[in-house]
Amino acid sequence: MKSILTRVLLTIPVVWVVVSLVFLLIHLVPGDPVQQMLGEGATAADLATLRHQYGLDLPLGIQYLHYWRDVLHGDLGRSIRLNDTVVHLIATRYPYTIELTVSALALGLALAVPAGVMAAVRRGRWQDQTVGLVSLFGLSVPAFALGPVLILVFSIGLGSLPVSGAGPGGLFSADGWRYLVLPAVAMGVSLAAILTRMVRTAMLEELNQDYIRTARAKGLSENAVVYRHALPNALVPIVTVVGLQFGALLAGAIVTETIFSWPGLGRLVVTAISGRDYALVQGSLLAIGLTYVLVNLLTDLTYRWVNPRMRG
Repeated sequence: MKSILTRVLLTIPVVWVVVSLVFLLIHLVPGDPVQQMLGEGATAADLATLRHQYGLDLPLGIQYLHYWRDVLHGDLGRSIRLNDTVVHLIATRYPYTIELTVSALALGLALAVPAGVMAAVRRGRWQDQTVGLVSLFGLSVPAFALGPVLILVFSIGLGSLPVSGAGPGGLFSADGWRYLVLPAVAMGVSLAAILTRMVRTAMLEELNQDYIRTARAKGLSENAVVYRHALPNALVPIVTVVGLQFGALLAGAIVTETIFSWPGLGRLVVTAISGRDYALVQGSLLAIGLTYVLVNLLTDLTYRWVNPRMRG
């Protein structure tokens, strides 16, 4: 219990760094961000008004304190382009990104675990070589290249899946899954390739352990040795990798959501950047950063739960 509390407390300075970096974002942009938001034709009065509206006419230290105050009160400002609060815009897009990321993660695990186990059990045989070749292909093809190919084949060619969007009913529509398939596959393939190699390596290490030889000497079936003894122990280090890859998927969602016009947080970031909507950029990046910190915390706690040696 003490170690869990310590890990939670160590997350606090990480959150402070994330919030501070997001705050500095608008000050690290080359030039005057207010001038970029309003354009070259803005008058001095318009510039002064918007600068006062964002509090950019105050000393940097005061701005920092005000930003923390607003964040703690759930106020991330207002989008100048979309004329809505940043919190509301993020709340409407966030579930789509989480659904896409979790679906890609689930797909990656569903493909990687059986493939990695089979490759380890059939080490050196054609099954192992085939899994290695396919995983190499998955690592070599990024989502921005695979996405258009999937659209050409399954949407335009076969007409079996929608080209883009999330459907008229959004997440809760009856055929919403059809809109989710292609972007989830585009994101999940490379993850599956990475996890397959890691599962294979972890399984090979476990299959060479003394307790596995003892289990076989006792007359246990090969399936019992592999799936009841080796696999649970092999998945322990994979838990940490999955948590780190979740953050990578969040970053990759920006590209995937743009390709498939998926109405998630990643696409919102692209829209905000192109529209020079810095309040919306700050809020979106803050949501992504805090999600990454939370997932890492949950991953660490899960790792301690599945690995008894880490408890204490």
